[in-house]
Amino acid sequence: MNPLPVSQAAVIVDPFSSGAQYAPEFASRGIATVAVSSLPAVPAAYADSWDPELHHRILHFDGDLEQLVEALRPLSPRCVLAGAESGVELADQLTERLLPDQANVPALAAARRDKGAMDRALRAAGVPTIAQICTDDPDAVRAWIDREGLHGRDLVVKPPKSGSTDGVTRVRAGTDWRIPFDAQLGRINQWHNLNDRMLVQEYAHGTEFVVDTFSHRGRHTVADICRYGKTDNDGQMAVYESLTWVAPDTPEVPVLTRYAEAVLDAVGLRHGTAHIEIMLTADGPRLIEINCRPHGGGHPAFNLAATGDSQVHRAVRWYAGEEAAPEAYRLLRHMTVLFLMARRPGTVSNTAALHGIRELPSYHHSAVRLRDGDLIEVTRDLLATLTLGFVVLAHPDPEQVAKDTAAVRAMEDALIVTPAPAPAPTGPGGPR
Repeated sequence: MNPLPVSQAAVIVDPFSSGAQYAPEFASRGIATVAVSSLPAVPAAYADSWDPELHHRILHFDGDLEQLVEALRPLSPRCVLAGAESGVELADQLTERLLPDQANVPALAAARRDKGAMDRALRAAGVPTIAQICTDDPDAVRAWIDREGLHGRDLVVKPPKSGSTDGVTRVRAGTDWRIPFDAQLGRINQWHNLNDRMLVQEYAHGTEFVVDTFSHRGRHTVADICRYGKTDNDGQMAVYESLTWVAPDTPEVPVLTRYAEAVLDAVGLRHGTAHIEIMLTADGPRLIEINCRPHGGGHPAFNLAATGDSQVHRAVRWYAGEEAAPEAYRLLRHMTVLFLMARRPGTVSNTAALHGIRELPSYHHSAVRLRDGDLIEVTRDLLATLTLGFVVLAHPDPEQVAKDTAAVRAMEDALIVTPAPAPAPTGPGGPR
């Protein structure tokens, strides 16, 4: 365990994924962290990022909020932060009890996690949103489609507490939205949440961006804005291909910034980090979702290399009493994350084709996990993409990043995926 003095510790709820970066940053300032787990076990998707040795103490939430509050109160915590999506609700509850001056608006707590409540909060605040309904009643969905005139239009069906595109399905015009609706309703998702309702929304066309923020005392600051590259893959929508940092002087930046600030105000986020996914449509920006925790997948460390700062670093500096965060960001190096994708299932070979990635002029980081003989499935969500691996390119010259992007994709195209043999036909007496 971390030997730092625990008085005035920083409490991190579910310090997984990018939330794992809080502890070393606080430790570099002589501040210990206490980890609180909101889940009965660390999800498999987070296992690689969980390091109990980083924390002075580890507490487990068993459903008794009062008991957890009393365990934390003697530590006089300086802040309570959500490390991952699963910790958002508990971090809100603990902050309200232990540090009310740092609490986000309690009445809007549901809007910071549940996508149905999120949409209602934005509408109440007059913030434009995508047409959608959140319900467990298919008849209500049918009536909504009639009312909104969405017959013959693409739709999206997803759980209100999904994450990493888990359970998110694009329903193309003319196909039955009831199939994914019924398949997901009543299911326990990978974040241990019951899909007790489903969100059905109009499919938004445009370019998707993410705005990563840190807020304190209601003052919102932008740590970075990135543009997503996503594609449909084997019937699954929004599979990640790339993530590219946007220069702060790009015309879309002030539009996205103003909209992100309106979203933060609408859901009552006054303190902490947020990861805001926004579709820039022909009618203006529209919220996909807001996640009130750091951008996952190790993004803050990459953002530090791209901009010299990050959400995590801004939060640590603020709660360490050092300085207020700048309102905007600068781009020191052009950066792109490329996600590897499997377009068909089978056994992979010729992975040596990827060995040249580290020799590229803009190479910054990679986590490529493919080996000859690996059996792979079609990539359908972000977690599956991360299973295959990703490559981070960074360089002062954007043209170099573009050239190296093409080189990585050429290496990826050289992979060989051999389909599994069809099962032998059977008949009377067994296989023939």
